[in-house]
Amino acid sequence: MKELIPDKHIPVIMDRLEIMHPEAACALDFGTHFQLLAAVMLSAQTTDVSVNKVTPVLFAKYPTAEAMAEADPIEVQEIIKTIGLYKNKSKNLVAMSKMLVSDYGGEVPGCYEELVRLPGVGRKTANVVLAEGFGEARIAVDTHVFRVSNRIGLTCAKDPEGVEKMLMDRLPEDQWSRSHHLLIFHGRKVCHARRPDCGNCLLADLCLYNKTEGLE
Repeated sequence: MKELIPDKHIPVIMDRLEIMHPEAACALDFGTHFQLLAAVMLSAQTTDVSVNKVTPVLFAKYPTAEAMAEADPIEVQEIIKTIGLYKNKSKNLVAMSKMLVSDYGGEVPGCYEELVRLPGVGRKTANVVLAEGFGEARIAVDTHVFRVSNRIGLTCAKDPEGVEKMLMDRLPEDQWSRSHHLLIFHGRKVCHARRPDCGNCLLADLCLYNKTEGLE
């Protein structure tokens, strides 16, 4: 198994992430549980900034599950065509809305097992919706969380679900949702995929990727 940072260093790492990224929070714009779910679905393999550019028009025309369920996927495509995978996402948005209307009275369920039944909704999306929309303690593992957690040595998993489980084991439950945002912001702003900015990172003396001895 790949080396992990000692448990005693984890509180220090989380405190330093908070110092570096006090503004860390959900960057998607939404007004309702339905709009949150739709925005998170749209954000897959696309930046939140790009999603926020299309959702004002999308939600003005289709503000509810009932309205989206009646939409023509081609018309939805036209609104969201500037983001990645827009054709598949438009189909999933309409199909997801139809199931919300038929099975849940148009309301987004606050249950993981029911969320992942919806077309286009996977583990990460369900966890974000439960954390942001329903206040549950959840860790949603996107590409940033996966990369940063494994680089630092918080985790050593080969897949997102493994990273999620290791983070849940190593972090206090009341820090799960906050850690998700902190790790995302660190990945966006400092620990970049191709060239991490270790010289400007407060975790450099603890991070296994930086190959330093760390604290004793």
